[in-house]
Amino acid sequence: MGVARTPRERWVEEGLRALADGGPDAVRIEVLAKRLGVTKGGFYGYFADRDALLEAMLDTWQRECTDEVIEQVEREGGDPRTKARRAGKLTFSDDRLLPIDLAVRDWARRDEAVAERLRRVDNRRMELLREMFGTFCPDPDEVEARSLIAFCVAIGHHSLAADHQGRSRTDVLARAAALVMDCPRDA
Repeated sequence: MGVARTPRERWVEEGLRALADGGPDAVRIEVLAKRLGVTKGGFYGYFADRDALLEAMLDTWQRECTDEVIEQVEREGGDPRTKARRAGKLTFSDDRLLPIDLAVRDWARRDEAVAERLRRVDNRRMELLREMFGTFCPDPDEVEARSLIAFCVAIGHHSLAADHQGRSRTDVLARAAALVMDCPRDA
């Protein structure tokens, strides 16, 4: 009887953990094999090289943070405001997706192919926001501005180190969300 191989998904998942922890330079086959408790030989049964693993990691990240988030948002339902909040929470409050997303953003600053992938993901996310905001805000210019503000707050607040003059970050974020989501019905 042969020894069971480490599944491809475990290599990808461990690669994503390494990416989140230390960026793309931390994604090394030998290191991943050690973390998985296996030899690196099994890696080559699934991937031609490290670049193939990196591509598979980006594919997984893209699918999970767009397709799977959108599917869950639609499955759980609710009004457009609830759906927009849920999409942001699933993507940018998640202990798993958020660190990967931030690592991909950093990586994209140095790699044009990753930057193009990030652009596609962000465009898909913005389209979802436009769709949601467009259901209760009739002005296309305002929809675009609100979508941009919501997206920037969702991503940027993780990098902000400022205090909020006696307010909690959670309270300030809730107020920011209320401001972005509040569009007069007769505007």
